[in-house]
Formats: sequence, structure tokens, C-alpha cells
Amino acid sequence: MAFLLTHLPILPILLPMLAGTLLLFSSDSRHGPRLALSILALLAQFAIALLLLAGSDGRLALPWTESIGVYALGGWVAPFGIVLVVDRLSAIMVLLTATLGLAALVYSVARWEKAGVHYLPLFQFLLMGLNGSFLTGDLFNLFVFFEIMLAASYGLLLHASGGPRVRAGLHYIVVNLVASLVFLIGIALVYGLTGTLNLAELPLRIAALPAADRALFNSAAALLGVVFLTKAAAWPLNFWLPAAYGHAVPPVGAIFAILTKVGVYVLLRLGVLFQESGSPAPAPFGGDWLFYCGLATMFSGTLGVLSSQSLDRLAAFLVVVSSGTLLTAFGFTGTLLTGPAIYYLVSSVLGGGAFFMLIEMAERNRRVGADLLAISQEAFGVELHDEDTPDEQVGVAIPAATAFLGLSFVACVLLLTGLPPLSGFVGKLALLGAALASLPAAPLIHTGLFIAALLISGLAGLIALSRLGIRVFWDMARPTPHLQWLEAGPVAFLLTLCLGLALLPEELLALAEAASRSLYDPADYIGAVLSPVRGGQP
Repeated sequence: MAFLLTHLPILPILLPMLAGTLLLFSSDSRHGPRLALSILALLAQFAIALLLLAGSDGRLALPWTESIGVYALGGWVAPFGIVLVVDRLSAIMVLLTATLGLAALVYSVARWEKAGVHYLPLFQFLLMGLNGSFLTGDLFNLFVFFEIMLAASYGLLLHASGGPRVRAGLHYIVVNLVASLVFLIGIALVYGLTGTLNLAELPLRIAALPAADRALFNSAAALLGVVFLTKAAAWPLNFWLPAAYGHAVPPVGAIFAILTKVGVYVLLRLGVLFQESGSPAPAPFGGDWLFYCGLATMFSGTLGVLSSQSLDRLAAFLVVVSSGTLLTAFGFTGTLLTGPAIYYLVSSVLGGGAFFMLIEMAERNRRVGADLLAISQEAFGVELHDEDTPDEQVGVAIPAATAFLGLSFVACVLLLTGLPPLSGFVGKLALLGAALASLPAAPLIHTGLFIAALLISGLAGLIALSRLGIRVFWDMARPTPHLQWLEAGPVAFLLTLCLGLALLPEELLALAEAASRSLYDPADYIGAVLSPVRGGQP
């Protein structure tokens, strides 16, 4: 057991890598064992993520003594070796990845993983890239995990057939290949100037840069910032997202809900570390740059929400709005909004993932033009006799599938627009309260713009979701969709988790605040990574 706990930080990367490799080389005829391996690997990742969060929060004794654990691969300590770093924020993101991935994978088992080849191994490799991006303590290895994540996402986005999906996928691939090239150029410049790519050592090397090199470093940081803003779907670099996310198959769209948050996470992490160099973080890693970029993203996402004529495209623009909200909160003056923003991030990812899977079920038709009354009677075994008159019929029985879809849609509307009583309301209320509490330290214009943008985006989402929801659920000629438990269960699971977030707001907001305090104390992060004695070192 001690051996397992010592190597715990590497397991969220190692497990999906091994599972994906086994799935890639296993025979397609062994379908049952392949599915079992995929689900067991994700269940193990979920359990490991829980242990990492418990250890970083001090609830479980792990081989590190502080709230930050460092794992040195091969025993090569930083700054010369590759390290993985676990703190509260990275552990929250790994747990969120495992939770969303588990729901999306179970949903895929019903039909979607059979729509193309290599779905299961690509799914595991995507999780490997996500987990590595959240845990890595090295800028070059961040690039490596980004590329693993993106390579898997290319295949998943092109999964199944259809011309619109192929066109959207090709645009997505081209944009990300260009971003990867810019990423490499930025990394090369940073390494040439500072001589290191270790995230903990970078602030120390930046502080020692001569004035002549600082401007060049800021240019390199700007290149990196453009890459991460592209990943975060920030305006004007988010033109690729609506088509890509809208045309992805439902479980892929669900797991993609967290991809944009990788860019947001890296912007936040690097922005805090850059400030430790003694100078303000270079653009766009903090301050007014990030704040106004987030506002512009919220505005463009809100316009996209109002103009959407289909639920899948609307869901994609809601992802843009959530990214804009997070960028605005992280760029806000002070640190009061970071804790509520982390809570909001978790809620929006879970709600967005549930919504992507729900859309396909809600719009699924078994028989075109069938009458809802006839279907209702058929579903409950009721025979309509000639002597039955309209006066004798009290009402129309609602099939269980229709009731589930309707209630789930209402729950998603409440979650994604920030209405009570679910966690979306708690997150937005906490953000509004923190913005008001920041006065008078924060500029009044910032507080006013943030509150207005938050309320207007929520109202726009409510209008658009209500309009399209009426079109889907109030169509009496629409037949009752046929649902499987493997499809309804993951949606119910994610929505139940959001209900749990709302029922335990104090405890979970306290955890988010603790993650925020740990994040904004980069001296602890730097000390844990560069200290001669490292917890978790094999």
C-alpha cells in the first residue's frame, strides 16, 4: 500500500496510457473485455483522483507532508528532471476529468463507440493528455501532454460519419496545429532566455533577466498566451469551437466540455507564477488583459447563444460563455473571485457535459409524425376503444422517457443559466458576492461590467434555452424517444452531482477557497518543487 501511495501522482497518466495501449492492440472481436477494461481503468482513475484530492487537502496521510506533493520521475529531481506536482487545484481538475470521462464513456457504450474505429483507446489517450496537463510541472511536458490530448481529440471529433463533422474536424485540426507550432516557438524563446522550462524555477530565472531580455521574454509569453487563449476559446480565437463541438457525437461533445478549461487552467497557473518574479504578469496572463478578453468572450458567446437555432450549437456557445466567465473572474482585481470561479468551473463542466448528452436523446425520433397520445397509450399498454370519447379521457399519460428528458432539460437550464436551486446559482451568486466584496479595492467599472455581463449572459441563455426547449418538447407530433439506462444513467449521474454541489455549498466553496489560497502562495509551490527533500520521490 505504501508503494502505491508513493507513486500515486503518476497513476492518472500511467493508467490511461496502459489501458489505451492494450485497447489499441487488442482484437475488435473481444468487445466485452475491451469495454470492461475501459470502464475499470476509468473507475481506477476516479478512485486515484479522490485519493489525490484527499491527500492535497490534508484529509489523507500521503508521502508528502505539505498540501503540495511533488513526484520526480526516475528519481531525477527538479530542475533537471521531470516532475509532476499535485496541489488542491490540480487534484480538483483531475477528479473532474475522471468524473466527466466516466459518464461520457458509459454513455458511449450504448451505441456511439461502435460508430467508428479506435474510439476506446483514443478516449483513454485523451484522458492521459488531460491529466498530464493538469499535473505537469514542466513547460515542455505541458506541450507533450497537450499534443497527446489534441491528437486523441482529432480522432474523436472525426468519429462517425458526416460531411459537416469532417469539415468542422479539419478546421479544428488546422487551428490546433498552428497553435502547436506557436507553442513550440514560445517554448524555444523562453528556454533560450531563461535556460529552464521548469514552472517552479521560471520565476527565479525571470527575476534575474536583464532589462534588455525582459521585453523579448514578454514577447515569448505573449506567444504562449495566444496559444492558451486559443485552447480556452477566448475571443477572437474561438471561431473554430461552435462547429467543432456542435458536430461532435454526444459523448465526445460531453468530454470536450473540459478541454477549454485546460487553457484557462494554464493561464491561471502561469500567471500566478510569473507574478512571483517581482514584476506584473506579462500579457495576457493577468490583469486588465485577461479581464477584458474574458468580457469580450462572454459578449461573443452571448450573441452566439441568442442566434443559435439548434441545441447542439447553443451548447457549444454556452461553453464559450463559461470560459469567458472564468477568464473575467481570474483577471479581476484581487483574488476574491478565484475560489467561487473554481466552484463555478466544476459546476459548468458537469452541467455542460450532461447537456451535450441530453441533446441527442431529446431530439431522437423513433417514428416520424407519430402522435404523442398514441405513443403514450402504447407505452403504458392502454388500448383506445371506439366508445372512448374525448370527454371520458382525463389527460395524456406522459411516458417515463419524456418525463426524464423534460426534467433533465429543466435542470440543465437552471444549471447553465445560474438559476436556483442548483449549483449554477450557487456559483454565480458566490461570484457576484465576491465582486461586490472587492469594492472599493477593485475599480468600480470592473465590478459593474462583470456583474452586468454575468446577469446578461444568464438571461440570454434562459431566453435561448426556453425558445429551443419549447420547439423540442412542446411538439405534440414528436414521438417518444427510446432511451437506454446506459444513456439516461450518466446524465442523471452528472445532474445529481450538481445537486450535491448545491446541497453542500459551504464545504465545497471552502475547498475551492483553499485551492485559491494555495494557488496564490507560489512560494510554497516553488519551495516544494525545488526543495532538496521532495515528497513522492521514488
